[in-house]
Amino acid sequence: MSSVDLTQQKVVSARDVEAALRSGAKEVRVGAEGIITPSARDLLRKMGMTLHTSNGHGGNGSHGAVVTSAVAAKGNGNGAAAGPGTCGRNGSHASCASCPHAGQTPAAPPDKLFYSPEAEARKAEICNVGRKLWQRAYVDGNGGNISFRLAENAVLCTPTLVSKADLTPEDLCLVDLDGKQLAGCRPRTSEILMHLEIYKAVPEAKAVVHCHPPHATAYAITGRVPPTCVIPECEVFIGKVALAPYETPGTQAFADAVKPFVKTHNTILLANHGIACWADTVTHAEWYAEVVDTYCHTLMLAAQLGAPITHIPPDKAADLLAIKKKLGLPDARHEMKECQLCDMPELPGTIALPAHPCVAAGPTGTGEDVDEMVRAVTDAVMAAIGR
Repeated sequence: MSSVDLTQQKVVSARDVEAALRSGAKEVRVGAEGIITPSARDLLRKMGMTLHTSNGHGGNGSHGAVVTSAVAAKGNGNGAAAGPGTCGRNGSHASCASCPHAGQTPAAPPDKLFYSPEAEARKAEICNVGRKLWQRAYVDGNGGNISFRLAENAVLCTPTLVSKADLTPEDLCLVDLDGKQLAGCRPRTSEILMHLEIYKAVPEAKAVVHCHPPHATAYAITGRVPPTCVIPECEVFIGKVALAPYETPGTQAFADAVKPFVKTHNTILLANHGIACWADTVTHAEWYAEVVDTYCHTLMLAAQLGAPITHIPPDKAADLLAIKKKLGLPDARHEMKECQLCDMPELPGTIALPAHPCVAAGPTGTGEDVDEMVRAVTDAVMAAIGR
């Protein structure tokens, strides 16, 4: 049995036990006078590790006793992981009051994936992106959620009721594609269902970011989408934005609302809510959120100048779309003709186009309506001149 020698330490903490787990040890040895913290003892017990003192007796008179549980820890060389029904935070249900599995006995061996080197790297990336979202005021309170598809049926995600500014790797969760939580101390976000529908529909999607950037959300709550062919960066990375109908957040209906759009759009406005972006990495999904919100902000500023927005010519727009296709980014316009690539210019004084599935047109109304309006204006002008 592999063991870790901690006999020179006066105090053995849960962090020391976690380090032993990562090394693949199944046994921890402490000095006869060594003090084992309660959280360390809980972790040893939960992970089925053996505790020995240097004189052959277990701590607190356990005589080499095993601090065991129903599940034996299985080292993988990179650390044991919390499995289905187990707590990923310090390995101890008792040490985490908010754990959804508190008081339960693990029903299966720990899932090595949750503590694998790739998982740890992705957890760090998720936490970093969470802080960026908060710093840019794209989320407030405990709003927003982030996920990464770690394996075919395993997705890392943020927990519910935690500010994205305060995320730590220990806060994150692991769920399957049905939304069942496999690991993690805190309950997973209720909006993970939307992320999972994106992963099911788009194999290329590895990460999803949902947030509430104010300028893009302003479009979402007015039921409008920004026009295309205005700024190159937005054309290449975002393109034509979709608008999903409103559904109650956290429900399956909310998740289903994005399904018609995710194969041809990587950025979706969520009516009366916010946005969702998918990409190959968590960082890239966050970039898309930045691009679309900056774009919407820029359009709002341009509207204040009192002049119509100029559009990129169709032939030049085709060049940008070719770049986008080469990068492997989705766009509903990939199969369109050059003359269809850009939205029609909006009316003076507007900053957006109605969210229609086809290219938006100019003023609505029949030819007779327009003729009647022209006649009315002409009659009014002639009457004024004749006075």
